[in-house]
Amino acid sequence: MKRFTASNQQLKPDPAYDSKLVSKFVNCMMWGGKKSVAQRTFYDAMDIISKKVKDTSPLEVFETAVNHVKPLIEVRSKRVGGASYQVPMQVSPKRQQSLAFRWILQSARAKKGKPMRQRLASELIDAYNERGGAMTTRENIHRMAEANKAFAHFAW
Repeated sequence: MKRFTASNQQLKPDPAYDSKLVSKFVNCMMWGGKKSVAQRTFYDAMDIISKKVKDTSPLEVFETAVNHVKPLIEVRSKRVGGASYQVPMQVSPKRQQSLAFRWILQSARAKKGKPMRQRLASELIDAYNERGGAMTTRENIHRMAEANKAFAHFAW
């Protein structure tokens, strides 16, 4: 008898854009198992993006925004002889994607006063143009890694 695990469960591409990246993002966006609400919010945000950014498709804006936010390097705590050091390390592609999703959603949720679809659209457009809250988080992580590169020899 085959057990159900996440590894043998294939992710289906989303219905509108036929993209697994969009499907993963919607799953990360979802709260309380309400996938249809998350999808509606995402698709509304993509409609807003298509109206604001005329020269490129909204899917291309989304993919580029996610790629801009992905961190290349991060710091991790490493305990050596009673002292903890912040050691800069490479980030795996899977973790890059999950951090990018997390930072984009965190930044969009932090903006108050507008519906989520507008906040998400503005955050994706900002990330596409290499600015905004998610890009600031990425820059801070890179700056911290650069400041601690003297401890890189502790990387495991």
